Amino acid sequence: MLLVVGLGNPGKKYAETRHNAGFFVVDRLAARAGAAFREKFSGRFAEGSLEGQRIGFLEPETYMNDSGRSVAAAATFYKVPPKDIVVIHDELDLPFATLRLKCGGGEAGHNGLKSISAHLNTKDYVRLRFGVGKPPAGFRGTGADFVLQAFAPAERAELDSLVDQAADVVGLFVREGLEHAMNVTNRRAS
Repeated sequence: MLLVVGLGNPGKKYAETRHNAGFFVVDRLAARAGAAFREKFSGRFAEGSLEGQRIGFLEPETYMNDSGRSVAAAATFYKVPPKDIVVIHDELDLPFATLRLKCGGGEAGHNGLKSISAHLNTKDYVRLRFGVGKPPAGFRGTGADFVLQAFAPAERAELDSLVDQAADVVGLFVREGLEHAMNVTNRRAS
């Protein structure tokens, strides 16, 4: 089994925010797989098939800073090694509408990734970075404030297509493997 994790925060207050980009993509993937979510592993969990591979779809409901607890519980239960975990998350350091795929590396200040790395005792899991861009000039607040706001109207117009593209990247990873999916995704993003 592969474990595909979308990061976000639970509740209506955060439902449309940039920080929930991972939830948007996992929702799309689960819908494609015809998988129904249920409460499990301190989150929303669904099982399905994607590209002929058994997949567990997980949206931790522990809030971003404690995402690792949910991910580790699911990974332990299903005996999923870190290399078979794909974490989809918002990324301030990438322009909006940019997707990048990688395995391992730093967390770039992302508290969800920090929590996952700590709970898995490794940084060697796959990440699909969903670019949300940096706060615009004149923005009053921190990067954390920015990701907890809704997408701008112009971004919302592109969001559905971008979520589809991100879901396609996960499908490509499942079908063709990490190296091929990275080459295609990261070249397209350049």
